[in-house]
Amino acid sequence: MPRSIWNGTIAFGAVAVPIKLYSAMEDRTVHFHEVHQADGEQIEHRPFCSKEDKEVDRKEIVKGYEVRSGRYVVVDKEEIDAASGTRSRIIDVDRFVAAADIDPVFYDKAYYVGAREEGSDAYRLLHDALERTERAAIGRFTYHNREYLAAIRAYEDVLVLHTMRFADELVDAGDLDMPELSRKAKPEEVKMAGKLIESLHAPFKPDKLHDEYREAVLEAVRRRADGEPIAEPEEPAAEPDGDLMAALQASLKG
Repeated sequence: MPRSIWNGTIAFGAVAVPIKLYSAMEDRTVHFHEVHQADGEQIEHRPFCSKEDKEVDRKEIVKGYEVRSGRYVVVDKEEIDAASGTRSRIIDVDRFVAAADIDPVFYDKAYYVGAREEGSDAYRLLHDALERTERAAIGRFTYHNREYLAAIRAYEDVLVLHTMRFADELVDAGDLDMPELSRKAKPEEVKMAGKLIESLHAPFKPDKLHDEYREAVLEAVRRRADGEPIAEPEEPAAEPDGDLMAALQASLKG
């Protein structure tokens, strides 16, 4: 059973909601290890002091901030926790916004919010109020040595917390080296594309979507372990530049 990764309190007005955070995600990525090609043994990466030219014990490793080239200030965990103040244990909510107004580009990671035993009534109150008003609580807290902006909303029978990016952490799309659009789409093209979108419309059912790349990689690993060859896929033929309307019409017919 997953364990909580953080205990704290959601505070808004004079109301305090004691909570626990649980990760809402499970990493299913296929991870590979570095191994020595000659004998298949795993490669080790050991802590090494560049000045003393020797391996050091991990107990001797502390956190240091580089204030100038080659100059580090060592700060211990207690000092970092003290710098974060009460936000290391309190999610201070200072506003409520319409959940639909939050652009998904600001979302980072998702966590389930659980009630602690002494806070079940306050938890239920916050959940039901957010669900009825379709709003999200916006606050901030400190976790893993950085401050996070957080959005808390009702999701089915629980609360979900999304850590969010601050506005200055998002890259301005106008600063990217991307080609400019050559022209506006023609009205008839937009109308035809709209028909294609409507023809492909379907309810969002996440349980029907799965990681096909991961499955293919695991199958390739299984075949390799069984001594079977893995054939490289053929490169798909490049699509010729054709008439956009013709492509839309062909898609609709298909």
